[in-house]
Parts: sequence; structure tokens; C-alpha cells
Amino acid sequence: MGGDAVQRDVHLRDLSADDRVQLMIQVAKRYYHLDMTLNVIAKDLGLTRWQASRLLTDARESGIVRIEIVPPTPRLPDLESRLQRVFGLRDAVVVPFDPDRSDDLMLDSVAQAAGRLLAGLDRFPLIGVSWGRTMSAVARRLPPFWNEGVEVVLLNGAMNVRASATRTNNVAELFARSANGHATLLPVPAILGKAATRIALEQDPTIASVLELGRKAQVICFGLGAMGTDSVLVQSGFVTEAEAADLKARGAVGDILSRYIDAEGAVVDAGLNDRTIGADLASCKERAFSIGVGTGRTKHAVTLACLRAGYINVLVTDEQTALFLLEAAHIGFHVNRTPPANSRLVEPR
Repeated sequence: MGGDAVQRDVHLRDLSADDRVQLMIQVAKRYYHLDMTLNVIAKDLGLTRWQASRLLTDARESGIVRIEIVPPTPRLPDLESRLQRVFGLRDAVVVPFDPDRSDDLMLDSVAQAAGRLLAGLDRFPLIGVSWGRTMSAVARRLPPFWNEGVEVVLLNGAMNVRASATRTNNVAELFARSANGHATLLPVPAILGKAATRIALEQDPTIASVLELGRKAQVICFGLGAMGTDSVLVQSGFVTEAEAADLKARGAVGDILSRYIDAEGAVVDAGLNDRTIGADLASCKERAFSIGVGTGRTKHAVTLACLRAGYINVLVTDEQTALFLLEAAHIGFHVNRTPPANSRLVEPR
């Protein structure tokens, strides 16, 4: 039997280029169109199983067989794969950019994609979320009963100093309601007046238990906040317009989980950070799924900063942002990061 296999292998190598191409086509047709196994194909064509497999691989690599991923919803798989390779991401979702759509409609498209991503994960008992306009949009786009009975914990303080035009601090309740689950809130301001107040609050048993629950969440999802006077931290009264302008002058490119970061993902103002209550940024790197959601030109810099720092291992964004990130990587930045050790805890369905 071994000698027979060698003879056929020699015969395969002796084929002309045209004959080899024809054989590749025969193997590919049987495999992809007729759903035949490699064992059956090999027997049918007088080949070994290894030869049939080799011819099928050659057919793909030479372009005779082209595999196209066609998602049922608007997505760009090629850009997603490139983002994953360049930035070492566990997953990426990129929705097409439409110049005729308003910023609000683009946000809705990205939010819908994020909702589908979350609904497509294996059932997990606990998720940590931030609050804000982006996450409010995601909450509205979650499919009904997307993860029935899930516990949702708020990762950063959300008790507003000032009421804004639209409510953006009830994200945890909306997430829980759509899944018939329950929410655990963090009923304190995101940013306090004094660091000593934050320390005292964190020692309170109720607040400490919420923070501890947030640390246990292996799936977290948060919005990427841009700099500007219309940011939720400014609109909610936690940061004044003058303070925001000063942070920007000092290199801040945006905020995540109520913490302002620079282009490398480092905290810009240590004093302000000491007054901020909620999940610390380093803990984002320890989650099985750390999902960042953002769209629009104003989010480009903060998204890149999060990727540089490794705060997210899943990105949901738009086509323009994806192209910006890849161009930034091409110009002079490359990340080669492996997923966290516990990344197999929850697998996509």
C-alpha cells in the first residue's frame, strides 16, 4: 500500500501544469459543490488523501478557489481581519461608512452591530458596562432576551451632577431589562471633588461590593469618548469646559470609563484620576472580552490610543475609523499582542 502511494505521488508531480490545474478543479468541484469528503474524492480520482488535500490547498492558494465571507448584515470582513492581525484583537466588527448618513444614523448602525456581537457570544452570567451616548445606543439595539437572566454591573459612577438633554446614565438598567436580567448600579458620581472622598466611598461595603463585582466581569463593553464640550462628562457636569480644554492642551485624546487618556493610553491628569471612581484601566487588559465601541472622526484618536495601550481586545467601529487605524499602524506603529490567558472562557457562538 505504501509503495502504491509513492507511485501515485510521483505521477502527480510529473503532471503538466495544465493537467494539474484540471485535477485541482476536479478536486475542488467535488469538495465544494458535491460535498464529497477527501477520502471519497481520493478514491474517486485515484489519489491518496494527502494528495487530494494538497490539490485543494493549491486550488485555494492559486486563486482557482476563492472563498468569500458574505455576512447577512452590513459588515466588512476584510477590514475586520486586517484589524485583528495588525492589532492582535480577538475580534473586530466594521460597518460600512455611508456619507449620506448622519452621525446619529452611523452611531445606530455601529450600536446595532455591537448588539449583535454581544447576542452572538456564548451565554455568560455577568457583564460590566459603562454609560454614555454610545452605550445607550447599544442598549437600545440589543435583541430581546439576548442573554436571558444576565447580571449587568455598572463599571463607573453615573450619578450626574447636571441633567443632560438625553438620559445616558441608565445603560445598565436597559441592558438588564432587554435580557430579563438584573442590574447592579454604582450610585456615586463618576468624578468626585476630592480624592479622599473617593477613598472613603470605596471603603463603604455597598460601594466596595459593586466595584468587586465589576472586577469579576470577564465580559465588559464600554464606549470610547471623544474630547469636546459635547462629551457626556462635560454635559453631565463632572468636568467643566475649561478643564476639558486644559486636558486637551496637555495631550488628552478622549476618555474611557471616565478616565482621560493621551495618545499612548496613559492617564493624563493623575489628580483627576484619583478623584474618579470605577474600574481602573489596567483591569481592562485582564478580561476575556474587553469590547470598545466607537464611531466617527472625533473618536479616531481615542480608539487608536486604546489599541496602543491594549485596553480593548474587541473593537466595534465604522469603515472610516478602521481605515484610519490601519493607516496609523502602517505609518509607524504595530501591535503584536496575544489574547489574555483566560480568553477561552467565553467563546463566540
